[in-house]
Amino acid sequence: MSVERDVMEYDVLVVGGGPAGLSAAIRLKQRAAEAGKELNVCLVEKGSEVGAHILSGAVFEPRALNELFPDWKEKGAPLNTPVIGDDIYFFRSETAAVKMPNLFVPKPMHNEGNYIISLANLCRWLGTQAEALGVEIYPGFAAQTPIIEDGVVKGVTIGDMGINHQGEHKPDYAPGMELRAKYTLFAEGCRGHIGKQLIAKYDLAKGTDPQHYAIGIKEIWTVPAEQHKPGLVVHGAGWPLDLLGTDALGGSFLYHLENNTVVCGLIVDLSYTNPYLSPFDEFQRFKHHPKIAQYLKGGTRVGYGARALVKGGLNSLPKLTFPGGVLVGDDAGTLNFAKIKGSHTAMKSGMLAAEAAAEAVLGGSEGGDELTTYTEKFKASWLHEELYKSRNFGVLLHKFGALIGGAINYIEQNWFGGKFPWTFHDLKLDHASLKLAADSQKIEYPRPDGKLSFDKLSSVFLSSTNHEEDQPVHLVLKDKSIPIAKNLPLYDEPAQRYCPAGVYEVVGEGDAKRFQINAQNCVHCKTCDIKDPAQNINWVAPEGGGGPNYANM
Repeated sequence: MSVERDVMEYDVLVVGGGPAGLSAAIRLKQRAAEAGKELNVCLVEKGSEVGAHILSGAVFEPRALNELFPDWKEKGAPLNTPVIGDDIYFFRSETAAVKMPNLFVPKPMHNEGNYIISLANLCRWLGTQAEALGVEIYPGFAAQTPIIEDGVVKGVTIGDMGINHQGEHKPDYAPGMELRAKYTLFAEGCRGHIGKQLIAKYDLAKGTDPQHYAIGIKEIWTVPAEQHKPGLVVHGAGWPLDLLGTDALGGSFLYHLENNTVVCGLIVDLSYTNPYLSPFDEFQRFKHHPKIAQYLKGGTRVGYGARALVKGGLNSLPKLTFPGGVLVGDDAGTLNFAKIKGSHTAMKSGMLAAEAAAEAVLGGSEGGDELTTYTEKFKASWLHEELYKSRNFGVLLHKFGALIGGAINYIEQNWFGGKFPWTFHDLKLDHASLKLAADSQKIEYPRPDGKLSFDKLSSVFLSSTNHEEDQPVHLVLKDKSIPIAKNLPLYDEPAQRYCPAGVYEVVGEGDAKRFQINAQNCVHCKTCDIKDPAQNINWVAPEGGGGPNYANM
């Protein structure tokens, strides 16, 4: 039975209220105002409000913001803590660490002129600027499927509300609207669930390296004033992950913001090989290292969250355009892993796409074509140059480990200006990297002490995650038998450990074992969609407004 849906039509539709989507919406309105014309621009965001699903470190480079709003200081953008210093450590063991001399730090990792911020709060500010310019913003509306007619993307369908666990209509059922536009900009962030479909449908990744990912886990702490150093940036590589090997790569961060606030996190590459590894538990024990604990002891943990990062860079960037739409920001994969930064690059990609779309619509286009001028603008921009200079960074770490790969990166970045005469490639898929459980060493993690380390459920509580309980599970198994029949005997079902929110459990004994999905806990990090060795889990958007409600991430 077909469902009658309300239809709303716009010149340009933006899917996602992160830095890329908001910058795109703002730039569209700015271009229209410069031309003395009108552009109808709509932005939909699945979080309960703009910023609710935004999580990043974040050390922020203001280059794109300077272009978008040269007067951002006067407008009150929440960039309050300039970086005053960089400490970079090689962690050798649970007690030992060596500080890297500043002379040997690769150029992209220097943070002079940058700010330590809450990206969620910057997005909230960008949202108010967008609305002031006339952008229609609809938070709590989850774009569920693309509208494709005759091979052309015409917009998106918003997910239905009021459907129960069995897929039946509840008394409050409301069909989702169709939002149609001449051009649709997809800015869903890392592993966007519509972006993933579009990349497959239009074969956008043809001829590129496989995309690579990491999971970032972050906490916010309020610490004693005497331990607080506003503007200090601490980065690390090595323990509890690999320093010399390549089986478990990643890095750590600890940033001092204003108001006695410290954020701390661990990034674990999803190319790790041991199925017993738990990124969450590695992070919990990491905080006990003396170099980290010195800043957290006596403090109070006030926030927790996790999200995947897209880190393949230029080598893994898909084709950005298709009939009627484009990919921007992390939906495309514009994060610069050499800088550990993706916000300024996401913003710039959104601005470039907006300029292309504005030129087309203001020039009389009715849409439906490919915005190839976006690709041209991208290739001519500082964004492309920056990603080109960093194209080898992650690959060298994957091939040679943090220490040796880092040394080669130093040579490329500091001696060759990011322009080695050759390009390295990493063709191994992250989900295909796991060794068999029988060939792997079990990892015994220490019990959390409730002072520096904590369990998953108390952590998820701090993320203010909530989903309407009686709705279809948004973590869809393509084959329900695989977790117990295949993943359990082969890999001891790694979903129990790679999920940072306790969503997946194997319960029962013997032949009665079953795979349990606690979808209510999901913080929308997408790690399961990426790392499942059978590629059996498909993350789709739950009802709009569901998921975490991050305050200051």
